[in-house]
Amino acid sequence: MSSNPHTDSATTQAVVWIDHHHATFLRVDRSVQPVHVKAHVHPTAQHGSDVRAEHEFFAAVCAQMEPIDAVLVTGSKTVLADLRHYVEKHRPTTARRIAAYEVVDHPTDNQLAAFGREFFERQAP
Repeated sequence: MSSNPHTDSATTQAVVWIDHHHATFLRVDRSVQPVHVKAHVHPTAQHGSDVRAEHEFFAAVCAQMEPIDAVLVTGSKTVLADLRHYVEKHRPTTARRIAAYEVVDHPTDNQLAAFGREFFERQAP
């Protein structure tokens, strides 16, 4: 199985739940296993290392979004603001793929999938 199950459909929709250390991606249009992205934290006394680690994590999250046509991003208000700032500043192509940012407590995979399906059904013409 491919490490990125989001690449084999003409139109793809996904929902992601994210915190500052982990992201879970689920396709909305069919049943697949979730894809998990984890931050790789390397403790260091270097100035700016926390920002660099966050940017590396957000870059990995954005890489998972690239083959997806529309992504609903969910998580806490703080992480959504941080990710949105990163995406708008560093990943304008990814920004166009994001359908919305929604504040959501930590859901189960099934709750996340249902939330994503309901969101995209409301968006349909």
